[in-house]
Amino acid sequence: MIEIPAELVASQTKYNGAAGRAFVAALPARAEEFLDRWGLRVTGPSMYGMASLVLPVTRGEDGVRAALKMQLLDEESAGEAVGLRVWDGRGAVRLLADDPATGTLLLERLDEGRHLSELADTREATRILADLLARLVAAPAPAGLRGLGDIAAAMLEAVPEAAARLGESDARLLRDCAAAVREVVGEPGDRLLHWDLHVDNILAGEREPWLAIDPKPLAGDPGFDLLPALTSAFDPDPAETLWRFDLLTEVLGLDRGRAVAWTLGRVLQNGLWDVEDGEPELDEEQVLIARTLLARAG
Repeated sequence: MIEIPAELVASQTKYNGAAGRAFVAALPARAEEFLDRWGLRVTGPSMYGMASLVLPVTRGEDGVRAALKMQLLDEESAGEAVGLRVWDGRGAVRLLADDPATGTLLLERLDEGRHLSELADTREATRILADLLARLVAAPAPAGLRGLGDIAAAMLEAVPEAAARLGESDARLLRDCAAAVREVVGEPGDRLLHWDLHVDNILAGEREPWLAIDPKPLAGDPGFDLLPALTSAFDPDPAETLWRFDLLTEVLGLDRGRAVAWTLGRVLQNGLWDVEDGEPELDEEQVLIARTLLARAG
């Protein structure tokens, strides 16, 4: 019997309700199914994130160390195998096998005890992240992947109602972010985005020093991928935000005006989710980032 951490049960219940509870209830049977199907043996305790359960395993046919990842299949997780297959280990964890019907993945085993977030030098961590992100977004998105254009259009439609539920200052910022997105929404981009590349989603590896994990791929402009690097180990000093932003845009070779607009788009997306979840205010860190970028652009 596998161990299902209480934290995973709580997060699935909170964010996914009945679907999350059903996912958790089905985990023991799903684990048994895929351990048998792929000839795997569990070699350690369960690991987990907000949305998945991961079992350290070895593959019986060749003794390869791997990780069996089981997750709730939704719009975000459905593209994970697609993205990993395109990257094929270049800057990201390698996909060994997958089951599209359930979103279950067999992944290359990385060092789960060594996250990039543990690096004391946050600027060096940002450089490493930027180099990885540049490699990932260099790939064109495959056909059929969810696209930033549709996501951005839906966000813009939601702004008036969301702004009406916020205080004056936050509502104004939400509208400013929306105005920036309107300037670029007609050119949403076609690169393969990770969408969630922060320092805790980068692990040490054997064949490369650092590799990205847990993508939520979509097709779009790389500027939409910058915000997680700005919020990682957040420093409230505007100069540090601008240093990180300039480094990222330089390494990725981005137009800074467009990158500002799409980074504000990411703040907009998160802000809309905050309002939907009933939060009375926008996230303070992201508000500071947005105001710093708007001040420079203005």
